[in-house]
Amino acid sequence: MGSVAVQIVCVGLGLLGLIGVIVCCAVPRWKVSSFTGANIVTAQSNHEGLWTQCVVQSTGQQQCKNFDSLLVLPSDLQAARAMTIISCMLSCLSLLILFCGADFTTCVENEDVKPKISMVSGVGLLLAGLLVIIAVSWSAHTVVRAFYNPQLAAGSARNELGACIFIGWAAGVLLLLAGGLLLCFSRPNSGSSGGTAKYYSNSASAPGKNYV
Repeated sequence: MGSVAVQIVCVGLGLLGLIGVIVCCAVPRWKVSSFTGANIVTAQSNHEGLWTQCVVQSTGQQQCKNFDSLLVLPSDLQAARAMTIISCMLSCLSLLILFCGADFTTCVENEDVKPKISMVSGVGLLLAGLLVIIAVSWSAHTVVRAFYNPQLAAGSARNELGACIFIGWAAGVLLLLAGGLLLCFSRPNSGSSGGTAKYYSNSASAPGKNYV
């Protein structure tokens, strides 16, 4: 069964990962304007996220607009929306399950069931981490491929990776660490402990019969 310290660390890692996934889902910083080469017009910059596209002026004013329709969005953005939302839901559900089956709570009294609950929570955190990493990696690949597209003109506007891409990678790693630690330190040992108890009881009674 996992120790209390490991489970507390996993809760902290899971919460940090969940916050990172929420930031990725809400903040429009997946793609940002790139000022490279002949593109030196810095009066405004474009920021694009999962739900909105914003234009930030050099004076600090910001105007955002929601995407018109889901059907006109590129496939990577549609997949990123779905996987990010599912990752948020899985992270929340896994953390709630972990609280119920952790050693530092009394929600579940059966000590034999707690390791199994922790393992279910670990699998959920692993899946949540994989989903957010796949989402940001797919979007990053699309941005990099478009940036180095030789068919674009030299002075045309290009996009580069935004802050949410890196936050998503960090959040995914934290969720993977939390899930991996839970799976490593939440192995049920009830069957083996019961077998050893029976073995010692038999061995203890056997010498008594010999002496009698």
